[in-house]
Amino acid sequence: MAYIGGTYTADPNNVAGDYTPVPPGDYGFTIIETDYKATSAGTGHFIYIKCKIDDNDPNGEGGRTFEDRFNIENPNDKAVEIGQRQLNALLFATGKQAISDTDELLGLSAVAKLKVDPAKPYMKDGVQQPGSPSNSVGAYKARGTATSSAPVQQQTAQTGGAALPPWKRNAA
Repeated sequence: MAYIGGTYTADPNNVAGDYTPVPPGDYGFTIIETDYKATSAGTGHFIYIKCKIDDNDPNGEGGRTFEDRFNIENPNDKAVEIGQRQLNALLFATGKQAISDTDELLGLSAVAKLKVDPAKPYMKDGVQQPGSPSNSVGAYKARGTATSSAPVQQQTAQTGGAALPPWKRNAA
């Protein structure tokens, strides 16, 4: 037997959640967590966000969470281009024009079009694991709008298609 340094009391409010994907569809959300993280390879950085689906969700998914990541520094230029486009869509959907710190995203809300991605096998300790289906964001929309693609296209046209991050465009 080994002493654990005190008494641990089980907390019914701290139990593992439902990890099944949210069904595909549009969900109102609020950003509840953000971070600026290094990639696992250590060759770049991404912005991480965790979002909470509105408590009053008509589909019964209220309170569930989903995550997204935006590559902003990466040796793969295409990954950076996609990450910047996705971050730009999020900013337009939330009405935020510029950020210099990920904390500026906290509390912002919009609508995400979630999709379900099939399970991806992965290796763990030399053994292939089956993986699980997961959610990903197909698009971000402002609340009460049909699509967020028009503002993104308009911004790209205004910058002449330049591959500058949104936070550097205003400085130019």
